[in-house]
Amino acid sequence: MRAVRLLTITETRLFLREWMNWAFVIGLPPVLLVILGAVTELRQPDPELGGLRAIDVYTPILIAMAVCFLAFTSLPTVIADYRARGILRRMRTTPVRPQAVLGAHLLMSLMMSLLTLVILLVVSSATLDVELPANLIGYLGTYLLMAAALFALGLLVAALAPSGQAASGIGTVMFFPVLFFGGLWVPREQMNETLRTISDFSPLGAGVQSLQDTTGGDWPQLMPVLVLVGWTLVAGALAARYFRWE
Repeated sequence: MRAVRLLTITETRLFLREWMNWAFVIGLPPVLLVILGAVTELRQPDPELGGLRAIDVYTPILIAMAVCFLAFTSLPTVIADYRARGILRRMRTTPVRPQAVLGAHLLMSLMMSLLTLVILLVVSSATLDVELPANLIGYLGTYLLMAAALFALGLLVAALAPSGQAASGIGTVMFFPVLFFGGLWVPREQMNETLRTISDFSPLGAGVQSLQDTTGGDWPQLMPVLVLVGWTLVAGALAARYFRWE
């Protein structure tokens, strides 16, 4: 645990040295939220969204966006690069096991995503009158489950990619479709039946639906929870099966 703690601190410092990490993970979601909130039409109740405002719908999507960036770009790129450069192989000869690197990156990614979550909730509530989650326990549980599913997919990319550059490319290809089915470009409520069905079974679509449910005070529905658990177990098992240390 001491090794994981020290590695987490080190990896967090390395993460924060890159301005792109600040820009995309911590800065971009709040900036997009403020820009969307500046559009008057998005702050008006929309019958097509069940009486919700568009900004209410977009807030959980932007929260999930930060997790996607970490899961599909930062996490797999660094892990695959460490393997390609022989860092993981050399660590196997030391008391610090390579598994500690994975644990440190997962902890760092989770902390950064939680930081963005807090910032978005504060900004949306203070400036746009977006309601804070009424069911906080369910909201946090759903958020952690969604993060687990996305990080498991990120580890699967890291397991299969031969290099950091390849991991970055694969992650980028996955990033935009996942965001689309999460409702970034077309809100899930306005998707046609086919797209909505695909969205329901996507990790981000299920996660966003559950976040919306718990924001309103309900508990997440069973089907989205099962979808998130399924993605976590399947992607996690495949990542463990095919992961190579060298």
